[in-house]
Amino acid sequence: MTMRGRIAAAGLALAAIVAGLVVWLYPEPGRQAVPPAAPVLPAPSEPVAPAAPKPEPTCLPGEIRPLSGGGHAYAARVQRPLVALDEPGGRAVARFGRINVNGVPTVLGVLSERVDRQCRPRWYRVQLPIRPNGATGWVPARRVSISSVRTRIVVDLSERRVTLFRAGERVLETRAAIGKPGTPTPTGRYYVNQRLRSADPAGPFGPGAVGISAFSPTLQYWAQGGPIAIHGTNTPHKLGLAVSYGCVRIRNSDLLRLFDMAAEGTPVLIRS
Repeated sequence: MTMRGRIAAAGLALAAIVAGLVVWLYPEPGRQAVPPAAPVLPAPSEPVAPAAPKPEPTCLPGEIRPLSGGGHAYAARVQRPLVALDEPGGRAVARFGRINVNGVPTVLGVLSERVDRQCRPRWYRVQLPIRPNGATGWVPARRVSISSVRTRIVVDLSERRVTLFRAGERVLETRAAIGKPGTPTPTGRYYVNQRLRSADPAGPFGPGAVGISAFSPTLQYWAQGGPIAIHGTNTPHKLGLAVSYGCVRIRNSDLLRLFDMAAEGTPVLIRS
């Protein structure tokens, strides 16, 4: 481009700039002047701390952790036939199916769990509804399902009284008949292992029974080995006396309440 051409181009550019300034300074009638937009600068960014790593479980393989106490108890319902052992991988103590001899689910009272490195339970130490009273064993976690229980029962033999607690609060207290001297009610720590409806609500067991994982210390040759239960009665005038064969009898209306509230796995303390 010649020198004359460069001068002409520069003049045209300058004229365009001047024309733009004139339009902004002196807008057309009815049109508001709009100043040029200021450049938008990005806001200063805050430093972002890296996310803290999620802590890994800190269990030791084979660690045993208690599960009973503190207002909570746990029930283990058998889902597949299993063998209870005296220790994980040890000697067989008893065998259980999914349904017990009375046609209801087999339930065991959980005392503690043995976990792996990821804190997953591999074994449960459980109370067993067998002789001798207070028997325990270990069962594989994969063969049972676990549920939480917030109730507990106290049977006071000297007071002839049954008390039910739920979440630590007394919700039922009733007078009871207990075992006579020749067939005493056994003391100890047990659990509700089954609840059974009676075929004859007007009979000696009333409307039903709350079965306990305890057995009579004397009636070993009775049906099913002489299991102990809290049940109703057709002789309410004998409540408060030591007249039974080891079971605990209570008023029928109270038995129905106990039946509804004390689920399988409920701890039972029978004290002298």
